[in-house]
Amino acid sequence: MLISNARVVTRDEVFTGVVRVEDGVIRDVERGATSARDAEDWDGDYLLPGLIELHTDNLEKHLAPRPGVEWNTDAAFVIHDAQVAAAGITTVFDALAIGTRWSVGVRGRDMQTNCADSLLRLATRQLLRAEHFLHLRCEVATADVVEVFDSLCGHPLLRLASVMDHTPGQRQWHDREQWRRFQERNGKMSDERVASALVELTVEQERYADAHRHEIVSRCKTLGIPVASHDDTLIEHVEQAKAEGIVLAEFPTTRIAAQAAREHGIATIMGAPNVVRGGSHSGNVSALDLARADLLDILSSDYVPSSLLTAVFDLVEKAGWTLPRAMSTVSAEPARTAGLSDRGAIEPGLRADLVRVTMLGALPVPRATYRSGVRIV
Repeated sequence: MLISNARVVTRDEVFTGVVRVEDGVIRDVERGATSARDAEDWDGDYLLPGLIELHTDNLEKHLAPRPGVEWNTDAAFVIHDAQVAAAGITTVFDALAIGTRWSVGVRGRDMQTNCADSLLRLATRQLLRAEHFLHLRCEVATADVVEVFDSLCGHPLLRLASVMDHTPGQRQWHDREQWRRFQERNGKMSDERVASALVELTVEQERYADAHRHEIVSRCKTLGIPVASHDDTLIEHVEQAKAEGIVLAEFPTTRIAAQAAREHGIATIMGAPNVVRGGSHSGNVSALDLARADLLDILSSDYVPSSLLTAVFDLVEKAGWTLPRAMSTVSAEPARTAGLSDRGAIEPGLRADLVRVTMLGALPVPRATYRSGVRIV
């Protein structure tokens, strides 16, 4: 494939140029034009590296499309895959939450196992458009999280784990009333039910959280799996993560936590929807504020696949970043953090994961997505 008249976005600059792909690899990246008759004219559209997503909960929306409704896992994966590919994502870490607990998403043990099996089955048969890896999100304040982790840690696509604690009063939900409002999105809870839940969840947190976090981190270290810490709020949370060898701070909820992560050499990942909406849906620190303070390293589409690309251009418009710098949050930086040295930029020798993007006013619109030089959308 020979692409001409494209606005090529590299690690450092943007220019109109030509990109040649052979055997799924970028061979040449040059400025200017070409007279080759077989060149594909991109008519001035952007040529971007394929987006790399380290944490998405998008699969959960297809696994449980309505409260109390469980969908076929293979079918859920197929449509989730189509959505991320259409959004320009060529590498995706599917975040599978483990640890049985009510009120924190799709957490049933059977569902967890079925999802892991579906991912491997579909990937083995090459039925997925994007390249998928497994990200185990470990709810440490649950009785069975270590047991479930042990059952899944041998999965051949496991590349990342994170430790999280969604107990009311902890981290993201340090404000228990905010936790209650979030739980009541689909109906009110009685004061008695809230009080009962708080007691139950707090008892579990005190019994399991510290011990299970230690067990998960230790197992990952032995297995060579990088670990992320979720919803760091206090400096003490970041200091603990540093002592544990954690490499990624997922969605720090305060600026002081993001600042501490930077000082300790831990990469920060924030939600692209936070950027697009101009703030957190749960009242946490603004990702744009962190970007303006140079405390943002990576973006995640979290629960809206299309937000990833939109947020890149919002960083340019709203935070004053250059486009190459903004693109690095969804390509080069997640590739580096995840140890994927074969992708993440438009340069010779790297895998030809590419996205063709045109602009509709300020909105970037993906027109085509390529994985290893093959068009997948």
